[in-house]
Amino acid sequence: WMEQEQERGITIQSAATHCIWKDHRINIIDTPGHVDFTVEVERSLRVLDGAVFVLDSVGAVQPQSETVWRQANKYEVPCMAFVNKMDKVGADFYNVVNALDEKLNANPIPIQIPIGAEAEFQGVVDLIKMEAIIWDDESLGAKYDVVDIPEDLKDKAAEYRQIMVEALADVDDSLMEKYLMEEEISEEAIISALRTATISKAITPVMLGTALKNKGVKVLLDRVLDFMPNPLDIPPVKGIDPETEEEVKKAPDVNAPFSALAFKIMTDPYVGKLTFVR
Repeated sequence: WMEQEQERGITIQSAATHCIWKDHRINIIDTPGHVDFTVEVERSLRVLDGAVFVLDSVGAVQPQSETVWRQANKYEVPCMAFVNKMDKVGADFYNVVNALDEKLNANPIPIQIPIGAEAEFQGVVDLIKMEAIIWDDESLGAKYDVVDIPEDLKDKAAEYRQIMVEALADVDDSLMEKYLMEEEISEEAIISALRTATISKAITPVMLGTALKNKGVKVLLDRVLDFMPNPLDIPPVKGIDPETEEEVKKAPDVNAPFSALAFKIMTDPYVGKLTFVR
């Protein structure tokens, strides 16, 4: 909303908003990506239950990406990764995945792979459902078709699904048993294991799309509901009691006395000073 943000097309101050998606309320904090505003990211991560790590399909992991990743690890925030701008010249999904692994040690696990890239970017292969999603350009991504996996991507899809299942078998005993017995693994079992592995920070699920054209956003929101923790899933939070100045822990209990952490203060030209709390 700041004039400087509108002029430069970047986020300078963290902005809090929310959306309703499939009967769930998702509270969102958009944080700056520029190195000069790192403190805004730190304050936001302090109160977040989960984060979507947005990466450029060409730039991949930048120095500031490494800083933000360290901040997320400091507060033990579960993360998903979204490789954005897949229609950009030079887009390389697999290079970004490798960078997540080599530079951040994020244990990235693609749950989608791209169908095309740059100007030829058409959609994704969903490795959980083993089907292809092709977006409609005329509707700006609002509509999409679910079709069979293209013939030239079937082998690669099978390879990356195998990688995904093997990674999940390490954190889910029942899935490990089915994998070793070469039994069919259901979509529900994979989603359950992905949720467990994501919340425990054992893996980082990786998705992709081009947000400006609304390609991949709806599917991302679906997976946020599937994999990210709800407020009752998080461990007790440490804070300072303002009366005793002692460190205390507060569990996410709806029946407990009210407690909150103020993470942002701003001045609105219409209503005055605002304090954001969690």
